[in-house]
Amino acid sequence: MSMFIDKGVSYVQKQRLAYIDFLLMFRGYFSRSDLTAKFEMGMANATRDIALYKELSPKNIELENSTKQYLQSKNFKPLFNHDAKKTLVKLANDITDGFDAIGDISFPIDAPSQLNIPDIFIVAKLVQAILNKKPVNVIYTSLSSGSASRELIPHSIVDNGLRWHVRAFDRKTKSFRDFVLTRVSKVTIKDQIIEPYEDKLEDHQWMRMMPLQLVPHPKNVQHPTAIAMDYGMENGVLELNVRAALAGYLLRRWNVDCTLNAELSGGEYQLWLKNRQTLYGAENLAIAPGYQQSEDD
Repeated sequence: MSMFIDKGVSYVQKQRLAYIDFLLMFRGYFSRSDLTAKFEMGMANATRDIALYKELSPKNIELENSTKQYLQSKNFKPLFNHDAKKTLVKLANDITDGFDAIGDISFPIDAPSQLNIPDIFIVAKLVQAILNKKPVNVIYTSLSSGSASRELIPHSIVDNGLRWHVRAFDRKTKSFRDFVLTRVSKVTIKDQIIEPYEDKLEDHQWMRMMPLQLVPHPKNVQHPTAIAMDYGMENGVLELNVRAALAGYLLRRWNVDCTLNAELSGGEYQLWLKNRQTLYGAENLAIAPGYQQSEDD
């Protein structure tokens, strides 16, 4: 973004240009009304910002006269550097400013490094497909079959705590599945209409919400009040509603003992799932610590 400093573009206008860039990259289009609504500005100011963006990146946008929308061109190259880690957090929290700069302030906050960060251009194509309800053709590399072309209808991007996944209908297996984003090497959006059975509403594991009751582990924790404080429990219970498709990820991430009688030992198991019967029917429970479906479930 240093190129803007020489051109004398103000910080506020950088934000508006970054928003245009963000919409083009992750939605595939924008209109003047997007700018006027977001920044509470008049049409004339929005027109000037669009003209400046076109001056800086003349090959990035194409005007569709019938809709008065500006579309991402085939030669699109983002004007701004959309940092992968920051942008994924923004997308997860519905933040669409497109602007990564926070000035010269260095905040005293740190976090463990992520070992795998998806390609932001792969993410952008998938987000475009999701927002516009389009299928995609991807090159996906799996542990079992290597690299191959797959046709997917993506509907959500998920952080499971360790990796980013895209949840999608897979036309090969005719089922909804999770695909690791870092294993996707190419995405091509297809101009097709998705079938009703490929829609997110038909992903029953995604649409089903499971009530989980997490409590301090009755055998591994000497002072349960400390655990209750850690997780903001009320009356010693943390109650969550989790999608069935994501339940296994959450339980593994937080090392929740899912055995019937809190049988897992070790300091890493500080939580126990009190109502394990709620897990019946969830499909990704092989990764949930200690979970084995019993005749009583």
